[in-house]
Amino acid sequence: MVIAIDGPSGVGKSTVARAVAEALGIGYLDTGSTYRAATLAVLEAGVDPSDADAVVAVVARAGIAYEDGEVRLGDRPVGVAVRSPEVTAASSAVSAIPEVRRIVVAIQRDWVAQRGGRAVVEGRDIGTVVFPLAPVKVFLTASPEVRAARRAGDPEAAGADVAAIEAALRRRDEYDSTREMSPLQPAADAVIIDTSTMNADEVIDTVLALVPERS
Repeated sequence: MVIAIDGPSGVGKSTVARAVAEALGIGYLDTGSTYRAATLAVLEAGVDPSDADAVVAVVARAGIAYEDGEVRLGDRPVGVAVRSPEVTAASSAVSAIPEVRRIVVAIQRDWVAQRGGRAVVEGRDIGTVVFPLAPVKVFLTASPEVRAARRAGDPEAAGADVAAIEAALRRRDEYDSTREMSPLQPAADAVIIDTSTMNADEVIDTVLALVPERS
């Protein structure tokens, strides 16, 4: 069973998804990190993120993988490197390229297939594009103010103040929600959970209650 957890940055997707996967004893995949790994490969190759053909060529041979809870490029773990401000700034442009998304989505689906189709998968288009037939779909949301406050302590915030982080999140939301391919939006059958006034344990319990074998 695939449990799809979608939502914008700063809503707690990773925290919730990891905990739900651990509670169920199944795999966990952070799809956002796979796009960040693609972006890191592009930047390391010295390729302009706006050069779609060159970007696709780099991503196709990058060797993106996800093992032991960490994203890799070939045999090299890059879980820390993909959180750099440079990767954060360029990831939207790289991940918006249709062929990049096709390559990375294939990697994500194969990862889940290798685990017998049982995993908690989190990202921005899991329930709508990557696993549209997932039996459990959740869309986490929260106010921009709350999300900015949560993000302030993350490495990719790079010491920015909350107001600057909020402005960046709003720009990212607009970009992701209006892009032509795989826009950020809840699946028609997703359960929408506003986490603005909830702590992590409350959100985790709410998601677990949606899983048939746990209800």
